Amino acid sequence: MPEPIVTFNEESLKTDLRELVRGTVEEMLNGLLDEEADDLVGAERYERTAGREAYRAGHYERKLTTTSGEVTIRMPKLKGMRFTTAIIERYRRRETSVEEAMIEMYLAGVSTRRIEDVSEILWGSSVSAATVSNLNEKAFASIEEWRNRPLERAYPYVYVDGIYLKRSWGGSYENVAVMVAIGVNDDGYREVIGAAEGFTESAECWREFLSWLKSRGLRGVRMLVGDKAAGMVGSIAEVFPGAAYQRCTVHFYRNVLSKVPKSKRPRVAAMLKAIHAMESREAAEAKALEVASELEKSKLGEAAKVVRDGYAETLAYTRFPREHWRRIRTNNAIERLNREIRRRTRVVGTFPDGRSALMLVTARLKYVAESEWGSRRYLDVTLLEG
Repeated sequence: MPEPIVTFNEESLKTDLRELVRGTVEEMLNGLLDEEADDLVGAERYERTAGREAYRAGHYERKLTTTSGEVTIRMPKLKGMRFTTAIIERYRRRETSVEEAMIEMYLAGVSTRRIEDVSEILWGSSVSAATVSNLNEKAFASIEEWRNRPLERAYPYVYVDGIYLKRSWGGSYENVAVMVAIGVNDDGYREVIGAAEGFTESAECWREFLSWLKSRGLRGVRMLVGDKAAGMVGSIAEVFPGAAYQRCTVHFYRNVLSKVPKSKRPRVAAMLKAIHAMESREAAEAKALEVASELEKSKLGEAAKVVRDGYAETLAYTRFPREHWRRIRTNNAIERLNREIRRRTRVVGTFPDGRSALMLVTARLKYVAESEWGSRRYLDVTLLEG
């Protein structure tokens, strides 16, 4: 008798296996999230213990795209404590880094064959040359959706800055400004709340950028921190008339020191730092005038003028809780992001257009924002309520 022939539907088998893996990943992640919640609370669900620190308040669902497919995550909600998870952050960082890698390869002129090889590593399957542009458009769409997301919280402190990149324009090269905003939300955590292209950091560009943030829901702003870029101060007063403006003290120091001979800069720098080491606004103002007088006696009239004209803009932080002073009188919160942007964009060199520059910058911002950077509490904003 002939041997029986066994047949099977290969495509159906692949689909079943893929669904099995996806379901297993979903079940594993939700189990780990519940374990994390139990550890944070200090007790299992419905368990009464003297050491518990918070209480369960149900779950909310969210979608997460993984290499195994889209899974439904049941995020625990807690009363009395903020729930943070290391599990999901790892997945989010991986997926964001994939988007960023595709954009970088596209912009850096990587060959189609090389993109096929890399995509095999990133996605587990190779992509043809015909689909490379579609993949990049998909990545761009994801980044653009995040960039334009609604701002649903209050942000008492906002830091703004612009970074210049090079792009080609009509056969020549020119600078393009990408304007970035960071907000400290009403829980005290930092968020990247805006990134937009601006031809220059002009008054019109700043007005459009700030108005765009406001149109997306930016509210509760008590102070904006930035360097004294052209047009920034007037635009802040126009768009957020109730908010204070804090000129970054570090940029102020640089402006003064640019008028000082190199041999005298260390001494003058120490004098300037003494202004912002004072315990009150009145003491800081008196110290600033004393420094200006000392500079004039040392025949540094131009530096003295910069101090006299600008010191008041650097003291807005004194209206706010003393515990916040160190972190709200400079733009240092945004400087680290600028370094990350420069490090990432250096490999590209000159961008083909402004949109591609904005997309890569935004991809990097999204990656950093969804890492440990955004999961650490930056300020205790409850002090603003006193």
